[in-house]
Amino acid sequence: MHRLVPLIAAFALCSLACERKSPPPPAPATAASGQRAPTSEGPIVLGTLGSLTGSEASFGTVVRDGIQFAVEQVNAAGGVRGRKVELRSYDTQGKLEESVAAAKRLLTQDRVVLILGDVTSSGSLAIADAVQAARVPMVTPSATHPDVTKKGDFIFRTCFIDPFQGGAMARFAREHLKLERVAVLHDSKNASSLGLSEAFTEAFKKRGGTIVAVESYSKGDSDYRAPLLAVKKAKPQALYLPGFYSEVGVIARQARELGLSQPLLGGDGWESDRIFELAGGALEGAYYSSHYAEDNPAPALQRFISSFRARYGRSPEAASALGYDAAKVAIAAIERAKSLSGPDLRDALASTKDFPGATGNLTLDADRNAVKPAVILTIHGGQRHFAAAVTP
Repeated sequence: MHRLVPLIAAFALCSLACERKSPPPPAPATAASGQRAPTSEGPIVLGTLGSLTGSEASFGTVVRDGIQFAVEQVNAAGGVRGRKVELRSYDTQGKLEESVAAAKRLLTQDRVVLILGDVTSSGSLAIADAVQAARVPMVTPSATHPDVTKKGDFIFRTCFIDPFQGGAMARFAREHLKLERVAVLHDSKNASSLGLSEAFTEAFKKRGGTIVAVESYSKGDSDYRAPLLAVKKAKPQALYLPGFYSEVGVIARQARELGLSQPLLGGDGWESDRIFELAGGALEGAYYSSHYAEDNPAPALQRFISSFRARYGRSPEAASALGYDAAKVAIAAIERAKSLSGPDLRDALASTKDFPGATGNLTLDADRNAVKPAVILTIHGGQRHFAAAVTP
């Protein structure tokens, strides 16, 4: 999710890629890659990176909690391959240059066997080339932009991609809500927001709907009245807001202040309890697509929710379930891999099929993307409720 990669990140990424080509400190190396071979004793080290502070912290921290919880469970059960799992976690502050720096530390200093992250699409895009060059598998729990896994065969994700998610909401809007005219307001510097906007628009038009206006804003804006007034002038039946909770909550409140009473539609970037504080009740009656619904009775999900509550004293958000599933899929691949080398771990990840995750049974397809259902949730009384499921 989410900002497009700026020039400074591109330069930093180039520097990182070049540094990976320089000789590493003396250590045993694999013949294929020249990288230091994984150690055969001590903990198996995994890395994770995401926004733990800054404007996106409410998202990054809950993903990290899910990953950490999965690691704790595995270690309590004896570890993997007879060894404990150690997690090295770095804060990107929601900045692309920090994502690049964190990936560099994980690859060159911590010598992790696998990276879980980045949590955002833009962050994942910023580090994917360097991770691919290092031949270290990367599994992002929550980066939904389709270009992420196109970076190479060591890049995986355990969430569905934007074209499916955007299409799922368009299908729900036409078939369930019977909408014919919808406006779109997206973040022009957010990779996921743009991807969802494009996917929703294409799918909605294909199903006979009309997009009456497409407006934009930029991450960090505080006044959204100009694009909202343009939306109001177009007289849509609903407004699609595929943005991040930190902006969407404020946009929703300002939309209501301007007299826009139409239903609001969104995507998984809404998944934070912080959105309710920012919106102040303005999301009542809204719908958004996400990865799971807490009131889904699926046994694997309910076991996860119960144990997570016992550990953290609160219900998990969808992002925690995504982090949990990513870690569990990765650790299962480590268990069945021929060795801890990057290529062997990659091959084991690629064979993931019908994995019973908290967010549903998960299969990784030939493009290393997760194939699993999406859910549509509605907001009433400041609470999320399951509305529908959309299968691939």
